[in-house]
Amino acid sequence: MERNVYLNITDIEEAVAIYLEKIEPLLNSVKKEMVDVRESRGRITSRPIFARISSPNHNAAAMDGIMVVAEKTYAANEANPVFLNRGLDFEYINTGHVIREPYDSVIMIEDVALLEEDQDGFHEKHGGKEMLGEETEKVKIITQASPWQHIRPIGEDIVAGEMILPENHQIRPMDIGAILSGGISKIEVYERISVGIMPTGTEISDEYETLENGKIFDTNSWTFKAIVEEIGCIAERISPVKDDYEKLKSELLKLVENNHVVVINAGSSAGSKDFTASLISDLGELVLHGIAIKPGKPTVLGIINGKPIIGVPGYPGSAYLVFEEVVVPVIRALQRAKQVERHKVKAIISRRLVSSLKHREYVRVTLGKVGEKLVATPLNRGAGVTMTLVKADGIVVIPKNSEGFDIGEEVDVELVKNIEAVENTLVSIGSHDLIMDYIGSMIEGVNLSSSHVGSMGGIMAIKRGEAHIAPIHLLDEETGIYNTPYIEKYLDGQAELIKGVKREQGLIIEKGNPKNINSIRDLARKDVSFVNRQRGSGTRILTDYLLKKDGIEKGAIKGYDRDMTTHMAVAAAVKSGTADVGVGVYSAAKAMDLDFIPIGFEEYDFAVAKEYAESDMVKAFKAVLKSQEFEKILKELGGYGK
Repeated sequence: MERNVYLNITDIEEAVAIYLEKIEPLLNSVKKEMVDVRESRGRITSRPIFARISSPNHNAAAMDGIMVVAEKTYAANEANPVFLNRGLDFEYINTGHVIREPYDSVIMIEDVALLEEDQDGFHEKHGGKEMLGEETEKVKIITQASPWQHIRPIGEDIVAGEMILPENHQIRPMDIGAILSGGISKIEVYERISVGIMPTGTEISDEYETLENGKIFDTNSWTFKAIVEEIGCIAERISPVKDDYEKLKSELLKLVENNHVVVINAGSSAGSKDFTASLISDLGELVLHGIAIKPGKPTVLGIINGKPIIGVPGYPGSAYLVFEEVVVPVIRALQRAKQVERHKVKAIISRRLVSSLKHREYVRVTLGKVGEKLVATPLNRGAGVTMTLVKADGIVVIPKNSEGFDIGEEVDVELVKNIEAVENTLVSIGSHDLIMDYIGSMIEGVNLSSSHVGSMGGIMAIKRGEAHIAPIHLLDEETGIYNTPYIEKYLDGQAELIKGVKREQGLIIEKGNPKNINSIRDLARKDVSFVNRQRGSGTRILTDYLLKKDGIEKGAIKGYDRDMTTHMAVAAAVKSGTADVGVGVYSAAKAMDLDFIPIGFEEYDFAVAKEYAESDMVKAFKAVLKSQEFEKILKELGGYGK
């Protein structure tokens, strides 16, 4: 047989791009199926996954101790201890158990003195607060409790209706826990990509007990099989096929019939017994033969019956390199997954991290590159919060006996995601809205890191150069204009405004409105409990504006100082009955099946740092805002307008 001649030598980036474009039609042939979440590790979501229930789904004790009514402890101090009676003033409770009415606070057992009675009256039990497993009918405390201390509220981790995972996400072990916590047992995923692996060569042997003279153990195909299975796919590896054209052709066509991708190992060079290129050419289309990498030059890229066929060189060094750099990207494209790579990077911390000094602390963060800065935004550090595992890009370690890190300080981050994915991240810091999850799922070729710190927090992040965009909805009391006055006042030419959506704010109340709440004035009623948004949020500013307008003192509102970081968390508090009313958007009330009293529409816009206004990432963000698909989502959510 004639020797092969390399058709071309192509740069690897160009070669992979050409090939991926060629095989794109195959994406539509990948089927979808329902699977048990518990068996879903490594699978790829074919649609976003939303929580069915909140986690926790009850107000739960965050530690062992006693549950009390906070108001009964306000007088407690070292000089004036407060004595509490079991059944009347307190009950013992263990971590995770339900907080029962009328209790609204937990005191950890270490801060409780157990009392026992004898002929001389009550005194501290021998061993005192060290006897954590014991219970008495009377206790003494010297520290006052605050409402909702050491209590995990309903929806602290996951709120019903929130997106847990986006489409095209490869499920990891921690994702399974998060999905199950959201009450989901079955999910829709893409079928596993199957990869046929055909080692070739008369000299190749898979008889590993003995090795005849002139033979070589087949090691490459087992390495390929392990890589394929590690990234969540199915590998069909066959025994080595001898250098016989008809035999190779027969085995190749069987693998093509049964798999999405076929890898032919060896036979890709230009020798007289190297049949890979001619096989592909005869049976389908030879796209490329030869890539400008060393080792790995004699790589063959082809298509048979619409399926990618890749010829990988035989030498182990070349084989592994080509498999990682060419085959894996092809499989990932068919999976709709991204490759994972872990290493450490330096980043600027965007929010102060305070340490307890007692322990070495691990703080999960999201990452994004803003200019030349890699910015790390800390996620919630709560012990029961599984969503930080899902959202994290990396981990920051605070050493023991360290006070932590100040805002703007450089820290080491151990990556848990691909560095290219992190660097191609649009950093959004500011106000929360449900639409940010949808935008993050829809934005083409860009990751969205969305941190909810309130509108003013977003403005300051732009000012410090730590965010690309900031979602804001800030009402100027003097002019009645949204957002523009704040950009002019605080950013002074540093940013411009991207118009977003109009959204309806109002009072979120229980279904049926049992407390007969009708307006903002009802917040001051003694029988009404309120849940607020955090300081600096646009909703908090709007609430304060409305209270001032009606002459209502903040101190007259029960629960004014109890705040949440998202609209869904406010809705969850109302849904759970721990608050009668909160101010939030209609879409959150609708998602939680609550009633809603409109206050009015506001402008939810995006401040964008001028230097990034024309960047590809911001352009992709704008494209989502203008898309028909996004308009459809707004209509489905309700309470939005353009």
